[in-house]
Amino acid sequence: MISRVYSRFCQTLPAPEGSRGLLVAFSGGLDSTVLLVLAARFAQEQGLALRALHVHHGLSPHADDWVAHCEGVCQQLAVPLIIQRVQLQRGNGDSLEAQAREARYQRLAACLEEGEWLLTAHHQDDQLETLLLALKRGAGLRGLAGMVPNQPFAGGRLLRPLLEVSRAELAALAETLPYGWVEDESNLDVSYDRNFLRQQLIPQLKARWPAMAQTAARSMALCAEQEALISELAEADWQQAGEGEALRIEALQPLSPVRRNNLLRHWIRRQGGEMPSRELLGLLWQEVALAREDANPRLSLQGLECRRFQGRLHLVPPGLAPREEVLPIRVGETLRLPDGLGAFRLLSSDGGEGLRPPREDEPLSVRFQVASGVMLKPVGRVGSRRLKKLLQEYGVPSWQRGRIPILYYGEQVALVAGLFVCDGFLAPEGGIKGDWRRAVAPARD
Repeated sequence: MISRVYSRFCQTLPAPEGSRGLLVAFSGGLDSTVLLVLAARFAQEQGLALRALHVHHGLSPHADDWVAHCEGVCQQLAVPLIIQRVQLQRGNGDSLEAQAREARYQRLAACLEEGEWLLTAHHQDDQLETLLLALKRGAGLRGLAGMVPNQPFAGGRLLRPLLEVSRAELAALAETLPYGWVEDESNLDVSYDRNFLRQQLIPQLKARWPAMAQTAARSMALCAEQEALISELAEADWQQAGEGEALRIEALQPLSPVRRNNLLRHWIRRQGGEMPSRELLGLLWQEVALAREDANPRLSLQGLECRRFQGRLHLVPPGLAPREEVLPIRVGETLRLPDGLGAFRLLSSDGGEGLRPPREDEPLSVRFQVASGVMLKPVGRVGSRRLKKLLQEYGVPSWQRGRIPILYYGEQVALVAGLFVCDGFLAPEGGIKGDWRRAVAPARD
């Protein structure tokens, strides 16, 4: 029995030469116990380091007993065990199930070493549950494709080598092993959606159609192929329509509605946004992209706002407001800016062109505003302008105004970061320079 399952386990793993070791997510339950036994055999045969990690959520009165059980199993298998304890917040609006999953993956990511493989015990029946939950949510192809067997994760890879093995096969194998396993009593609570599927619905489906899990897995594999195809198409369209992190509306207009929506989803995903509904994408196009020329439209997405400026769509954090701080700075210092605006540094220009050194009566500071009525004259420009007019000429979107670092010498504006130096502050050589490093939001997978 173990040889047959082990053979399939090995076939799903990448070449072992690409791994710097294995980390098994070990709950002590039936599935992860079988996984740990298979991983121990694989690690021994391939000469790989193996560790196990158990997350103590503290939700069950038996949680400490589970830790003791896991320690005993790992001791018998000579596998080092890491125990991570987390605390969940009841009544904060998120389900405990979702919180526990998030906390578990956070600890797994934190413990995974560079180049290491994380192995989880998800199996074929879990895939069927995932498909049914995706259908309940009205998910698209990405959701219907289910869990993938191999993906990047926290500097290593996340592998699910049991996705083609049924729960019944794992149970039969577990019965032949001497280690036993723990039973989480919360798995019987059908108020959780996944438990309802596992305990009530899926047994009926499999009683009527015994091959349900296998055929569902084939459908999910087809969905994964189609998702890969439309992702390739979206990336090709992005290369044509993208500009920095913005989208050119002119390049979107010739696309069919379905192709345009595909690109919009791709763009939102690149910037870490949650996938909007079809209705929300329709509003984005009609009320933001196609709004009248003199409008300043915005649309709230989940955690982001879609804005339009000079024929381009932008995704920005919600609730951006002008800053009012006065922040002292010295040459050679790095200043952490508020509200996720990054960092501003003053450095020597190494003999090249830069700002003239300040006089003793010119203390340096970084601000974000210019007093009403003050006129600025950028180097090389004829005549002075108000800052608002200059920002319009330099193509700065309205939501960034009041959020750009401005370097002051005393009470005089010397530099508007990333845009211009003011007349009278430029040194042809031997000066200083300001370096603004904007914060960059990570993209979601």
